[in-house]
Amino acid sequence: MINKFDSLFAGHVDMDNVGYAGTAVNDRGFDNEHLVTAYDKARSIAQLMDRAGYDTFWMAEHHFQHEGYECIPNIMMLALHLAHVTDRLKYGCGFNITPMWHPLRLAEDFAMADVLTGGRVVFGVGRGYHTREVETFGSPLLDQTGNRDLFEEQVDVIFKAFHEESFSHKGQHYTIPAEVPYRGYGLKELTVVPRPINRPVECWQPVQSATPRGLDFMAKHDIHGVIGGGVAEGGATRRVVEAFTDARNRAGRATEIGEALSFGFQFYIADSQQEAMAAAGKYYEENLKMFGPLRLIRSLSDEQIEIMSDPAQAPHADLPRIEAAVESGGFLAGPPEQIIEKLKAVEGWYPGLDRIMVSHPIGTPEAVIVEQLQWFSEDVMPAFKDSAVVVASDD
Repeated sequence: MINKFDSLFAGHVDMDNVGYAGTAVNDRGFDNEHLVTAYDKARSIAQLMDRAGYDTFWMAEHHFQHEGYECIPNIMMLALHLAHVTDRLKYGCGFNITPMWHPLRLAEDFAMADVLTGGRVVFGVGRGYHTREVETFGSPLLDQTGNRDLFEEQVDVIFKAFHEESFSHKGQHYTIPAEVPYRGYGLKELTVVPRPINRPVECWQPVQSATPRGLDFMAKHDIHGVIGGGVAEGGATRRVVEAFTDARNRAGRATEIGEALSFGFQFYIADSQQEAMAAAGKYYEENLKMFGPLRLIRSLSDEQIEIMSDPAQAPHADLPRIEAAVESGGFLAGPPEQIIEKLKAVEGWYPGLDRIMVSHPIGTPEAVIVEQLQWFSEDVMPAFKDSAVVVASDD
């Protein structure tokens, strides 16, 4: 039963000229003064969510994005700040891009955030999708097998660091601890200080390709999955949910379909579906412009991706439109009762599902995000029997 509502913010600044007819992604660039407005924007969203009864505010780790789309290089640092200006909202690492970290530094940083926020930061890991980021930090991404090999060893190390009083590890990429003398004895094991107070550590990961190897690895560590929303083509497919559930059951984790998952949807509420699509269409298009060339939208052809970068051609070309996303169920658009109906159907299909993540495409202004999340909390969330109590806005 759905009883938790989250939202995702990847860290984009407010920007003009969005949509297929707007400024090309590679032509965007902002000065530092504007790029740092992403953090005040995150604060405004978090404070609204805290008042309005949402469960978790998910943020994404990214680097070097002068274009202004994903401007949070350290989720846990921002989460610690936001925890100080809110009362109960949790903050999700959606996701720490593990190949850009030493696994012990990531384990230490999360443990400190866990201690200092009283458990209000939720751990998450991902493999990355920007070559400019991952390869610059000295890790493989173009080599996808190498990327996954590194990621899996890193996560193995992180879970040892979290859950074992002291440990050692010897693998392809890491020998921990270093085999050196220390204060008169040979170093054999390490203890990470601090370790998280809240153990076992709840961990989340995006479900993208849903390969048997990837799903079995998630099940091994009891890693929960996020399907759809953000950069993904929205909504959950039955095939992926069933594969995730089967992997957990194979690992001896009895799981009802939909359990240990969050389904992500982009949304826009208006008095009619047509009005909602008209208002949100340009933001939906900007999202595709950003993520299409990164090969995260599998349905796009090379020709479509090339056309997206040309504001003169793109508005008139055969490119994805918001109408098709709404029809497929990945984008929720319309009056509250219509969105409730869609989510109730999802609840019926996946009885184990208890968490939904609703968000807005990259390019959506702060004022629109805050207004839309408020409306959703007032007119959609109460329809779900056990959802969090909605607290009135201060306005």
